[in-house]
Amino acid sequence: MVDSDRRGHLRTAMSAKVKLVHDTFGTFQFSTRDISDGGVFVVVEGEPFEPEIGDKVQVQVQGLPIPAPVLDMVVVRKSNDGFGLQFADLGDDE
Repeated sequence: MVDSDRRGHLRTAMSAKVKLVHDTFGTFQFSTRDISDGGVFVVVEGEPFEPEIGDKVQVQVQGLPIPAPVLDMVVVRKSNDGFGLQFADLGDDE
């Protein structure tokens, strides 16, 4: 891995609708821009949603023939057009 790029997973372009739930800000529907084994980038277009790095959210892909699982994720990166979410540690027994 090169020091200038800390990402450890290959990203794949993917546009999907996701429902995102934040304990403080509520429920939103966003689109994804890309996904990897480590997480997903969610595009925010004019929504009043400004989470902090480290905030926990729940994410569920929408529009599938059956309900998708609800995934626990953590905000790890913010940019002008959205934010990066990392899959929460599945082995963590909080």
